[in-house]
Amino acid sequence: MGQPVREYLLTLCVTAAVTYLLTGPVRKFAIAVGAMPEIRARDVHREPTPRLGGIAMFGGLCAGLLVADHLDGLNPVFQSNEPRALLSGAALIWLIGVLDDKFEIDALIKLGGQMIAAGVMVMQGLTILWLPIPGIGSVSLTSWQGTLLTVALVVITINAVNFVDGLDGLAAGMVCIASAAFFMYAYRLWYGYGIEAAAPATLFAAVLMGMCVGFLPHNMHPARIFMGDSGSMLIGLVLAAGAISITGQVDPDAMKLNFGGTRDATHAMLPVFIPLLMPLSIIAIPMADLVLAIVRRTWNGQSPFAADRGHLHHRLLEIGHSHSRAVLIMYFWSALIAFGAVAYSVHSASMWIVLVIVALSAVGLVLLLLPRFAPRTPQWAERFVPPRYRRVRGEPETVHSLASEGDEEVRGERTPVAAGVSGVNGATAIGPRSRFPDRRKTGASR
Repeated sequence: MGQPVREYLLTLCVTAAVTYLLTGPVRKFAIAVGAMPEIRARDVHREPTPRLGGIAMFGGLCAGLLVADHLDGLNPVFQSNEPRALLSGAALIWLIGVLDDKFEIDALIKLGGQMIAAGVMVMQGLTILWLPIPGIGSVSLTSWQGTLLTVALVVITINAVNFVDGLDGLAAGMVCIASAAFFMYAYRLWYGYGIEAAAPATLFAAVLMGMCVGFLPHNMHPARIFMGDSGSMLIGLVLAAGAISITGQVDPDAMKLNFGGTRDATHAMLPVFIPLLMPLSIIAIPMADLVLAIVRRTWNGQSPFAADRGHLHHRLLEIGHSHSRAVLIMYFWSALIAFGAVAYSVHSASMWIVLVIVALSAVGLVLLLLPRFAPRTPQWAERFVPPRYRRVRGEPETVHSLASEGDEEVRGERTPVAAGVSGVNGATAIGPRSRFPDRRKTGASR
């Protein structure tokens, strides 16, 4: 098992290195061609920032698949048609994203392109063939049923990732966490249980991790470049491809050979018999944001594709979290759900896993509420805490005015506490922009 791990690690590192090295030239190219849209009302960043980061990510994807094709331990993956199907769909969705980053194409056109990209993958064999039902077994799907389900999963995942791409490093980090959990799950199926049909999903997860890891250094707050739709739709499609491969290609009946029967297999490896659990868990947070956005916009009489500032990350900023803190909280919840599902798949009968998940959820809830309480540091302890927690004698209680979403202090300046500006991190990103000084330049995402 050591050799395949090294080969996956090599594939991941090559993908990350190519993505990282290409992002700098891509940024210069984006500036040269004018792929720097003006600041919109819903945006959080303070100055135009180049997009087209998806070009570098696509280059990393191609490099990772090319290297994997020449590794002996990964040969079983390329005996199937799934890598070719992924690359075809990824190229199409990437091209649509590049055009949107430069020319802002219509939302319905993008939706049509997403469906076509999913259809291209289906035509080349990357589709859901059956669904495992507990107590019944594998239920075969007709051709049109498998096609519709596959296209729906691809489109939903792409838009879920696209919707959550609203802060620096948010989408890339959350997808990286999800792909890491998915890699552990798929790798266990392949090498732990000898199910070779899980090999493509394992490779897709490793390559996806490399794409995100290579792009994150350029995209962390303050971002020097955005991935744009060319990147968010691309990583959404790769994530969906892995979910489709593990859901509809892996035959859960193969587990009977290891456990002696359907009941024992179901009890010992629940997500193998119900593999829809992992695909749903890894996109749980983006999916929740997508559903809430559609409901909110429809309720307000708007189009579901109409952009607004009501996403989960916007709400975290609104209650007082800084930019980086909001991103880390989203990371926390994504990791808790994804890795919690992986842990449950290993020991589905262990109560301690449930207790740990409940305890961590409680910690997460406390972190969500912390911005509502301003810390009061004793005078003797002020020298030991960051400047943002200190108060100036003789002045009204103040908080530091922050340049963007509360991450960077504007040194030497303080502004009175105002309605809607609360918490330990100073001003929020939601509210009158006049609260933020213009002389500091930072980057953030859409």
